[in-house]
Amino acid sequence: MKNKEFNFEKGGTFIIAELSANHNGDLEVAIETIRAAKRAGADAIKLQTYTADTLTIDVKNKHFLIDHGTAWDNMYLYDLYKTATTPCEWHKKLFDVAAEEGLICFSTPFDITSVDFLEQFNPPYYKIASFEIQDIPLIEYAASKGRPMIMSTGIATKEDVALAVETCRKAGNDDITLLKCTSAYPVEPQDANLLTIPALKKEFGVRVGFSDHTLGIEAPVVAVTLGATVLEKHFILNKEIGGPDAHFSLDEKEFTEMVKAVRKTEKLLGKVSFAVDEKIKASRKFSKSLFIVENVKKGEKITNKNIRSIRPGNGLHPKYLKDIMGKTFSEDLEKGTPLEKTMFN
Repeated sequence: MKNKEFNFEKGGTFIIAELSANHNGDLEVAIETIRAAKRAGADAIKLQTYTADTLTIDVKNKHFLIDHGTAWDNMYLYDLYKTATTPCEWHKKLFDVAAEEGLICFSTPFDITSVDFLEQFNPPYYKIASFEIQDIPLIEYAASKGRPMIMSTGIATKEDVALAVETCRKAGNDDITLLKCTSAYPVEPQDANLLTIPALKKEFGVRVGFSDHTLGIEAPVVAVTLGATVLEKHFILNKEIGGPDAHFSLDEKEFTEMVKAVRKTEKLLGKVSFAVDEKIKASRKFSKSLFIVENVKKGEKITNKNIRSIRPGNGLHPKYLKDIMGKTFSEDLEKGTPLEKTMFN
């Protein structure tokens, strides 16, 4: 199976719809979610590849009980992951459906066996989740496959990020994108800290993006203005189906609005340009220039009374105003005449 890749060189934002657990254990829901992501304007659909047994162990003690003020509190890790997993036997079908829809499809492997499993699909990228940023053996193994690496920084210290980037590069892989991420579900606006996006780019010399867990669509738009070239947002077919990630996911209507807002933002940002196009040239006639503002006679001196900088822009540039004070007119001129260099000496 051959997968598409996003051309970062052409510019634009790579928008990823994160399926995560939003299939709620139903393959048909997963398939329809992929189709809806295409309709919503996503460039890619991202899966998660793990089993409860590869991610944790089935032990019911305090170490494995979630109690951190999340929507998943009072669940044991094994039970959560067993509910949220995307079955391995679904993967081929989901990759195929994505290809039919013209969507890029890839996944987050959560352990080395998941990388081996995903290789059969020739994924264009590997995504490292926030909570795996410290799993250096996983990062090293995934990076060794030579595929571009996308890594979320949710729980990472600066040292964690540096080590993850270094690990990729030591594995011979320098195609790295770091996603600013806050590992809360959902994230409060004051905790998003989007100014970290340009800081990551400057510090590590990589592409940067944003993995968003805030509510709404404002944060992705702001992220794009700060240099994010990759956006990841959890996507759900219908919030009424519920599920572990439903409360901070966007539905089709919301995701479509986000995509439209991002694409409009890209147009607004444009490029660095000081060029004057035809539209601007036409508008320059409304700029200021030097005009004769009262009738004058040949030999009369130029003063602030008979020459002013006014609209429109058909006369001499206003920068000459001080220089011409005291010079004399070389002809009779009427009020409302744009001043030219030939009119004085």
